[in-house]
Amino acid sequence: MSERGEDGNETMRDRGRLPAGIDTTKPSIARVYDWFLGGKDNFAVDRQVAEAALKVSPGAQEAGRQNRAFLQRVVHHMAAEAGVRQFIDIGSGLPSQGNVHQVAQEIDPAAKVVYVDNDPMVLVHGRALLAPGDTTTVIQADARDPRSILEDERVKDFIDFDEPVGLLMLSILHHLHDDEDPAGVAATLRAPLTSGSFVAVSHFCNPGDAHPVASQQATTAEKLFNDNLGTGRWRTMDEITGYFGDFEPVEPGLVPLPEWRAEPSISVKNALLYHTYYGGLARKP
Repeated sequence: MSERGEDGNETMRDRGRLPAGIDTTKPSIARVYDWFLGGKDNFAVDRQVAEAALKVSPGAQEAGRQNRAFLQRVVHHMAAEAGVRQFIDIGSGLPSQGNVHQVAQEIDPAAKVVYVDNDPMVLVHGRALLAPGDTTTVIQADARDPRSILEDERVKDFIDFDEPVGLLMLSILHHLHDDEDPAGVAATLRAPLTSGSFVAVSHFCNPGDAHPVASQQATTAEKLFNDNLGTGRWRTMDEITGYFGDFEPVEPGLVPLPEWRAEPSISVKNALLYHTYYGGLARKP
């Protein structure tokens, strides 16, 4: 049966280009996020999970867009204000508008970007969309095995760890279970970064007693994500702060996504987003 996006446009499945290894009977984190961002490369099972998430958290789709806007702001800061010229995006997801390489290479066309994701569809899309060259690449690897990322030959070819690196871990650590040691993953990925490097993190947050309504929503959403996607943790501020290690926070620190250096005109329709989705940037001194 043909799968189509909401506007009737053909998806990858319609065009007969479904990559090997794609299971369309199980939801994919990357494809659920793709739907939230208005993408077309998702399937019925992904849309069912996304729509169920909207019933629990009506701001979920807006949250995806806020996360993308946060990515663009932190990359622009690193490239334009701090002079970073190489980036690693862990759990990059399916390409959409305003990707890391588009933002960074607008500042400097020679900026290098490595995208990392464990979804084979991301690999296929990335290779199809990225022009051959020596500035941007995509590899298939799992964040739960950070050493395999650092030891990948493409990463070694693209990234000079003697120079500052912008490491992005956006909306990825909250998809690691506690027993998968997300703090250890973050520490391993931070370890080779030299002085002047940055780490950016965005993460689902459970504010606890400080915001009980948002905390209850976070608990409900966490159950939904784990029941359907198998992953999803709304962690405390202290837990999220730990992922930056001893890096120094860049103002305004770890804050709700819309508060991180956004234009004053940016507004958020769902106020609970301010308490359930946080992001921050930190620099290695």
